[in-house]
Amino acid sequence: MANLPALLQNPEFLDAAAKPSQWPEGGVEVAFAGRSNVGKSSAINTIMQRKKLARTSKTPGRTQQIVFFSLSEKQRVVDLPGYGFAKVPIAVRKDWEKYIGFYISSRQNLKGLVQLMDVRHPLTDLDKQMLMWCTDIGLPVHIMLTKADKLKFGAAKNTLLKVAKQIEELGADCTLQLFSSHKNMGVDDCRQQLLTWLSNPDE
Repeated sequence: MANLPALLQNPEFLDAAAKPSQWPEGGVEVAFAGRSNVGKSSAINTIMQRKKLARTSKTPGRTQQIVFFSLSEKQRVVDLPGYGFAKVPIAVRKDWEKYIGFYISSRQNLKGLVQLMDVRHPLTDLDKQMLMWCTDIGLPVHIMLTKADKLKFGAAKNTLLKVAKQIEELGADCTLQLFSSHKNMGVDDCRQQLLTWLSNPDE
């Protein structure tokens, strides 16, 4: 586990919650959110150096519950249901969005949101909606542009700069990076952000 911070070395599945009454009490947590096909589960597994911690699937939209992983007794990482996948029934998708929205807006334990976007298709309408929602309630956001290995480095860097400019124009206050699970690109940057948000669980 070289270079893996101590806090992230022993993640454990805690619960898959279908309703707020099942959410863990106390402590602090960071949530991962994004469209259903951005590689969210793969990113969580890469960051934690665990191949099968978060479920991955060739069928986007598989995760339909809020999944909690414990890092310690008072620190957690949360995998939110993917949003915006067209093949999910509309009624189900609306229920997910309502559930995610309630979690983000009401969860006092939530210290930050890692928002994943495909570097080839960043800032979709749903991405902007999520970003501005968090901005409006004062929740810090760290954006990861995933699948950066799919572009040449120059093109990926140009996309990063373009997205940074668009975020500034939107008035959103967040941090931004390139990421690739396949190439382990940007992993340490995300780990550092997690440690920053989770460092004071007793506050």
